[in-house]
Amino acid sequence: MNKFTETLTTDNAILAMIDHQTGLLVSCRDQDPHLMTENIKGLCSMAKTVGMPTITTASMPDGPNGPIMPEITDILGDEVIERAGEINAWKSPEFKKAVEATGRKKIIMAGIVTDVCLMFPAISAVAEGYDVYAVVDASGTWNKAVAEASIHRMTQAGVKVATWASVLAEVMDDWRSEKGMELGGVLGQHTSYRWVYDSFLQANQAHK
Repeated sequence: MNKFTETLTTDNAILAMIDHQTGLLVSCRDQDPHLMTENIKGLCSMAKTVGMPTITTASMPDGPNGPIMPEITDILGDEVIERAGEINAWKSPEFKKAVEATGRKKIIMAGIVTDVCLMFPAISAVAEGYDVYAVVDASGTWNKAVAEASIHRMTQAGVKVATWASVLAEVMDDWRSEKGMELGGVLGQHTSYRWVYDSFLQANQAHK
């Protein structure tokens, strides 16, 4: 099967959260910061719900970039690969080794900022045969023009540009799947889909 048509599953993908650090978040102006935070939390919750392997990394967290945002560590845990200087996470031996240790070739990536922390490792991983999904609404950068330029460059390099809710739906695949309703709850918790989800739950309750 062509890698561009093969879909994400709980068994073939990992999640990499790259440099969502408090000092860098201040500069993100391409989308509403509260919405971006909900997108990030939703993406992390999706991975945790289905038991997907996750990797979190930070660039010089003791410096001005700051620590990983607590919303991520609260969901995925405190294990963070702290890079001493590599701007491109893919050039960090520890990060790359963690990816390779999963044995999986599909990487769902998000990063702050989009045009550096996400774009550089996404392109580098594709160059080495990985199938990368860049989740742009769980990433952020300086302004919309920068975000659009990053999307164009990643697309040119063969990175799949995605959104977190689309990734969740692709992984879920079927509402009747083992984690279907639980994933629906994640979607409802972090998007306006909550009204649909709540209505469904109430209708089900009424028929019992």
